[in-house]
Amino acid sequence: MNIVILGAAESGVGAALLAQAKGHSVFVSDRGAILPVYKDKLTQAGIAFEENQHTLDRILAADEVIKSPGIPEKAPVVQALREKGTSIVSEIEFAGRYTRAKSICITGTNGKTTTTLLTYHLLKSAGLSVGLAGNVGYSLAEQVIEDKHDYYVLELSSFQLDDMHEFRPWVAMLLNITPDHLDRYEYSLEKYAHSKLRIARNVSRCFIYNAADPETNKAVAASEFQKNALAFDKEFDSGNAGENRAAWYGADGTLRLHLPGYPEGMVEVVSVAQSPLIGQHNQQNMAAAVLAARVAGLSTEQIEAGLATFQNADHRLQLVGEINGVCFINDSKATNVEAAWYALDGIKQPIVWIAGGTDKGNNYNSLLGLAASRVKALVCLGVDNEKLHDAFVEVVPHVEETQSMTDAVARAAALAESGDVVLLSPCCASFDLFKNYEDRGRQFAQAVKALSSSASA
Repeated sequence: MNIVILGAAESGVGAALLAQAKGHSVFVSDRGAILPVYKDKLTQAGIAFEENQHTLDRILAADEVIKSPGIPEKAPVVQALREKGTSIVSEIEFAGRYTRAKSICITGTNGKTTTTLLTYHLLKSAGLSVGLAGNVGYSLAEQVIEDKHDYYVLELSSFQLDDMHEFRPWVAMLLNITPDHLDRYEYSLEKYAHSKLRIARNVSRCFIYNAADPETNKAVAASEFQKNALAFDKEFDSGNAGENRAAWYGADGTLRLHLPGYPEGMVEVVSVAQSPLIGQHNQQNMAAAVLAARVAGLSTEQIEAGLATFQNADHRLQLVGEINGVCFINDSKATNVEAAWYALDGIKQPIVWIAGGTDKGNNYNSLLGLAASRVKALVCLGVDNEKLHDAFVEVVPHVEETQSMTDAVARAAALAESGDVVLLSPCCASFDLFKNYEDRGRQFAQAVKALSSSASA
């Protein structure tokens, strides 16, 4: 088969290597420059490629195209392929043809990476043979060349799901649905939700969803996927999950499980007290991961041990230092209002909040109550802080502005007292002052480290 790969980053190069390993003719085309690490992989494998252009005639000669999830449907090359009727699939769809491993697939607007990493950690720490792939930055296709795992845990974006058709998840998870990337879905939340629900279309074992999330609950209720699904919820008597309820939290903070096949009234209790994850959203992430782990056969003892040893990815409610009794938490990944809400809700100590950046049309109303009760000071960090300042100046006792991370950390530390938390949870994109949210988070951690060194000198 003549296969063309559009996009030469992690997923595209992995797909090219797998296609070649399976005997297909392969050509890789990237409209931009290809990073040296990926160019070297293609060159060493002897795979033909082009960069900084799309040679349309060669692309249209393909029997099938594997498209990077970052390429939008409206791109001219995609439109030309659609007009010709060429099959377009994702790397995940293609890789799924060549593995018999059980895949646990996770999507949602927020919490995907944390839940994916936690699920992977629980299975791996229990001794299962498991791979990690998808939107977390590892190619499933490249791993499938050797295909040495019994399980794969996959983080999937809506863009990846859009080009998946026959792929069969063993377990599928939908964590939440909030407005995001709507420019790719004709600014329709309903179409975005439909894209997210694609994860459940061909599931073979079970579909796990968040009954505590209104949009998810609504979308699942209107779909064909509610039957035999497993729902997790905030608490037993919320009434959200109905007959599908399989996990919820007790008044003592423990996670309660009742899976299909359990005798009526039988409940397993899982302690999450030793988990380093904080906040309501992470309670939901843990519930989803624990359900998947139980479905995979882990005992409650194995799950509790795994929860206690988990380390989350950087920039997600990450403790990066403590100075004079003040904890500094890096939540730079919180680039939207809902993510910042979860951070403010999850931290019970008084907060000195660092927020700001490139506003994405934010409406801050949902944060006002939390800010009034939890935030003692707000340090606005951005090129244009006017909207953020005006939103909170009436509810937060002290609001000031800066355009430097070093200054922001210094001012926040000066405003904090022992027992307080300095929280970087920007609520905005990072591109006004930083390369990306990782750069912003690293600069925060570096500024905290420098301040700590000077304080102890």
